Amino acid sequence: MKKQSIASALVAAVALCGAGAAQAQVAGDVLVKLGWNKIMPKVKSSDLTAPSLPGSEINIKSASALFFTAAYMITDDISVEALGGLPYKHKIVGAGAVSGVGEIGTIHQVSPTVLLQYRFLAADGPFRPYVGAGPTFAKFYGTRSTAALTAVTDPGGPPTTIGGDTEWGGTIEAGANYKIDKHWFVDAAVLKTFISTKATLSTGQSTSARLNPIAINASVGYTF
Repeated sequence: MKKQSIASALVAAVALCGAGAAQAQVAGDVLVKLGWNKIMPKVKSSDLTAPSLPGSEINIKSASALFFTAAYMITDDISVEALGGLPYKHKIVGAGAVSGVGEIGTIHQVSPTVLLQYRFLAADGPFRPYVGAGPTFAKFYGTRSTAALTAVTDPGGPPTTIGGDTEWGGTIEAGANYKIDKHWFVDAAVLKTFISTKATLSTGQSTSARLNPIAINASVGYTF
């Protein structure tokens, strides 16, 4: 009888440990992630204002950087997440009538974002897809120009420089995470941001560009 009691106690202890290990992403939890994010702008720019060759446009290339997030579980299904990371360095190249000039400059970007998220499936399940939406603040700075830009905008003149800008936009996302154990999980997401900006040159010329980038990321997370 005593042996049966001990065995029952052991089974109960194992069951409780299993229940504890299954718990993840419930109200009050804090989830942090660290990973790699790639931003791929889908640029549509206006023509560079006169004096310039008609049809002169710009394109902005993809860039990758380390990113981190922190999320708070408001309920078992609803969370709010803040995203940040290291600056992205984008190459700016000529497009349209000046597509053959190549790289005309570089620009740095940071884009902190806050997302309200909804998580699907059971809170104690190993796999949880989610969707989110929220505002993005994008700061463009640290621009550098090349001789190719000067050749296009002011041949024979002093080097042409590019002015950055700051803009507000909106972001939507879809992602999922998979729990490794009670605390650790892996995560992947796709985000779409709707944002535009304006580039102004030292020559007085300017162009507006709708960026609307798609971002993909993969990360490792920890639940507190």
